[in-house]
Amino acid sequence: MARIIRILFLTIFVPSMVMAQYTDVINSNRPGQSVSAYAVGKNVVQAEFGILYEQRDRSDLNTESSILGSDLSLRYGFLFENLEINYEGTFINQNINFNNFNLEETRTDFTRNRLGIKYLVFDPFKNPEANKPNLYSWRANHKFQFKNLLPAISLYGGTTFNLGDNPFFREDATLSYRGMIATQSRLTPRWVLITNIAYDRITTDFPELSYIISLSHAFRNPKWSVFGEHQGINSDRFSDSLIRGGIAHLFSPNFQADLSAGASFKNTPSRFFITTGLSYRLDFHKDQLIPIEDQKSVGKIKKSDMKKKKPKKKKKRGKKKDKIDF
Repeated sequence: MARIIRILFLTIFVPSMVMAQYTDVINSNRPGQSVSAYAVGKNVVQAEFGILYEQRDRSDLNTESSILGSDLSLRYGFLFENLEINYEGTFINQNINFNNFNLEETRTDFTRNRLGIKYLVFDPFKNPEANKPNLYSWRANHKFQFKNLLPAISLYGGTTFNLGDNPFFREDATLSYRGMIATQSRLTPRWVLITNIAYDRITTDFPELSYIISLSHAFRNPKWSVFGEHQGINSDRFSDSLIRGGIAHLFSPNFQADLSAGASFKNTPSRFFITTGLSYRLDFHKDQLIPIEDQKSVGKIKKSDMKKKKPKKKKKRGKKKDKIDF
């Protein structure tokens, strides 16, 4: 059994530790709700903060409500380049008007309070030899290719904490669990497709299945980008179909701001929301030197380059001496 565990560790974890996924520019999950397949990088601390406003009305119950809140995501890369621990929290204040009864109610608490871990299990770009740019064609490097549909894949597991008498989840246990698969495909250098499939609030009476499909585009000026996103949610307690869109601006390699808006396709309830936020990272990442044996295995160093060629010794030509006749 111990031998099998060692083999699994070597085949799954070791190859992915050879290549780093750290980037010189901040890798934020904002704007939107989709989660990137990639981690922030080893020894990188990142905070993503936002403020949200939502108008939520139900025609069947004749209720109107306004929501004001904030969300926070704290991410930290540790141990390996492709391993990340993160905290996600959303705290809101909701004012509900029951028009049929001329009543008003206020609910305040966490709608999301979760600690999780994410690990990248497959990266199609980890082999630099297989993804070398074409030095002779700009179009070849920027056009869509079917191989670009092959996504990076990460697995996520998390625990949701339902503390106290939460008015949004009164019937839930103190702890519930979440599992997710996140994929990310770089269709072209400017187009990125992300998908998330999640099973949330496991072990509660109302488990929730959801998916997100997100497409983002970077402009010629790489400091600006836009995104569009669709999310579907299904559970016995709550179901919805949402669409979002927004824009992000990169002020520096470590700082990004964003603005987005969205709405629901349903009217039970009908929803319109707008969010704005920022992402900032503290970069303590240090590049790791890859052993020569590993570099040879990924094609970075050719065997011919390993052999030291001895410089040819040039024959010294002596100066001709003038003949002297006696």
